[in-house]
Amino acid sequence: MIAKLKGLLDETGADWAVIDVGGVGYLVHCSARTLSALGEKGEGCTVYTDLQVSENDMRLLGFAEAGERDWFRLLTSVQGVGSKVALAILSALSAGELQSACAQGDAAMVARAQGVGPKLAGRIVNELRDKAGAMPGGGGNGAVSAAAPVGGASSDAVSALENLGFKPAVAARAVATAQAELGEGATEGDLIRVALKRAAG
Repeated sequence: MIAKLKGLLDETGADWAVIDVGGVGYLVHCSARTLSALGEKGEGCTVYTDLQVSENDMRLLGFAEAGERDWFRLLTSVQGVGSKVALAILSALSAGELQSACAQGDAAMVARAQGVGPKLAGRIVNELRDKAGAMPGGGGNGAVSAAAPVGGASSDAVSALENLGFKPAVAARAVATAQAELGEGATEGDLIRVALKRAAG
């Protein structure tokens, strides 16, 4: 499967781009956020991709960040969410906003996306609520990611904070902040100690 393309931005449309990789043009369908991040025509760019194959169609989806691709895959695992709807959601919401909406059960925020009604938005946040804390999140303006890495001490620390009554999004953000302060080698105990101070503050 094609996982990543690195080449020149050859052409763009409303929801797609053509990436020239060694003289071969790959048509990739993208969210508005990814399209705006690719740069100007003729410039070098990298897109993380997901190949979707159905009975009568094969399409390549492109994402400026691997985290956005992870959210796309998670969204399309929900019944009723196809690639078009998933891209619409990723165009309307950043990874951090989507993570926060799912963690807090905020269906109204997800329903801001074009083509997403209240019923589908409710299904999305309900099905993804428990998975939101482990997904890539926050990101704008130098903000610390709201997600802790999947597995390991960070994930255990997030679970510990949730067991203490903190909301998933708050717990994930606090642990991510602690991880940034302490470094990758931090133990679960250290992460919990620092994260508790951040979450309480």
